[in-house]
Amino acid sequence: MRTSGRLYGAAVHELRATNGLLTGAAGGLGRHIARALAARGVRLVLSGRDPRTLEPLAAELRERGAVAEVVLADLADLGQAAELIDRAQQTIGPLDLLVNNAGIEVAARYPAFTDTELASIVQVNLVAPMVLTRHVLTGMLARGRGHIVTVSSLAGRGGNAYNALYATTKAGLVGFARSLRAELADTPVGASVICPGFVARDGMYARMQEQGVNAPTLLRAVEPERIAQAVIEAIVRDRPDVLVTGWPMRPLLGVQEVAPRLAERIIAATGAADFFAELVARTGRD
Repeated sequence: MRTSGRLYGAAVHELRATNGLLTGAAGGLGRHIARALAARGVRLVLSGRDPRTLEPLAAELRERGAVAEVVLADLADLGQAAELIDRAQQTIGPLDLLVNNAGIEVAARYPAFTDTELASIVQVNLVAPMVLTRHVLTGMLARGRGHIVTVSSLAGRGGNAYNALYATTKAGLVGFARSLRAELADTPVGASVICPGFVARDGMYARMQEQGVNAPTLLRAVEPERIAQAVIEAIVRDRPDVLVTGWPMRPLLGVQEVAPRLAERIIAATGAADFFAELVARTGRD
C-alpha cells in the first residue's frame, strides 16, 4: 500500500491497525482472504448477503483477537453497492483497503443465459467493484493512503468455452485495475489485480467437484491459502498483477498475443473445453 506520491513501488509493509472492506467474504475464497488479512492485524468489515455465514466468520476472527464487523449488502442491487462504502466506514472508520472479491460464476452455453442473468452477473462481477472503488477512492486520496485489490480470474486472461459471461466480466476487471493503477501512478494509492486459476477445496471449483467434474491434470487447482497470501503481497509490495495458478501461465498468455491459433491448440490440449462441456451437461445448462 503506497503512502507517498512516488511512481509505483512505494509500499507499507505493516498492515496492523489498517481498516479494510472485503466483499464476498462469505464465499470459499473470501474466508481465506479474511483470515489472512486478520492475521496481519487488519480491522475488517466483512460484507456479503448471508449473515448465517458471515457472523460465524466474524466470531472466529474475534476469537483470534481480530476486529471484524459484518455489514450486509447485495451487490446485485446498485443502490446497496453505492451505499456500502459509507456504511463500512461508519462501522469501522476510514478505509485504507478495499478488496473486491465478490463474484458469480455460472457455466452455460451462451444462448442458455437469460437477459436477467446477464445483467445480474455483470452487475455483481464488474459494475459493483467499479462503483465501490469510485466511492472509496476520494477518501483514500485525501488521506494520502490506500490500496485497492481486485480479484479477477485466469478466465479473464484467456476465455474458456461455456464461460463467456464470467470470462468477460473478469477480463473487464483486469482492464479496470490496470487502467486505474496507471491513473494512480503518482498518487499514494495503489491498485492491484489477482488472477487465480481453479481454487482447491472451496468455492466455485469445489461445487464443480460436487457435480462429479474434476479439472484436467494440466489445470490443477491451487490452494486457497496461496491466493489469500497473494492478496497480502499485492498490498505490501504494491504488485500490479498477480497470477496464482497450478503451473506457469504467463508464457501461454504471451503466445495468445503473438500466435493465437497456436494458443488455441495448446488450450484445447489441456482439456479445458471438455471440462466445462461436461459441467454444463450435468447442470442442464447446455
